[in-house]
Amino acid sequence: MTLATALPHCRLRALEPSDVELLYLWENDPEVWRVGGTTSPLSYQRIAQFVEEQSYDLYTTRQMRLVVECEGIAVGTLDIFDFDPQHLRFGIGILIYAPEARRKGYARAAIEAVKAYARDTIVLRQIWASVAADNEASIALFEGCGFELCGRRRAWLRRHDGYTDQLEYQFIL
Repeated sequence: MTLATALPHCRLRALEPSDVELLYLWENDPEVWRVGGTTSPLSYQRIAQFVEEQSYDLYTTRQMRLVVECEGIAVGTLDIFDFDPQHLRFGIGILIYAPEARRKGYARAAIEAVKAYARDTIVLRQIWASVAADNEASIALFEGCGFELCGRRRAWLRRHDGYTDQLEYQFIL
């Protein structure tokens, strides 16, 4: 599966066995845990098993992980989750891992590609995303992609120095 993006030489693609090394690095980085809600490391074997068993039948698994690849280099992932075929919606989360790959339009291109996929291929009604209120880059990203703030969960996410709100965004197709 490949989804074209708005940037030349940038695409969303299915996981490949060769991605296990990168996923192992990314999934076990405590900085990524902060935004993804992870609290413990994952084994190499578990990640390899996840990649091997990954199914791209969204109607069966209700989720999908795609690699954001730009100019032939994997720079991050885009997760589709909580797919609801009755109400025609799913949630998304995105990671552009390396700081030098951020702010180049890759995340925006990936979101635009998944919006087109949702609209044209599986004919969804909406996409939603949850963002920590202290994640200014993600707030700007989702708002720049046309997502609208539709809710706030007060003191929802625990941080080492207290709590922060979680913002809820949605995009109606």
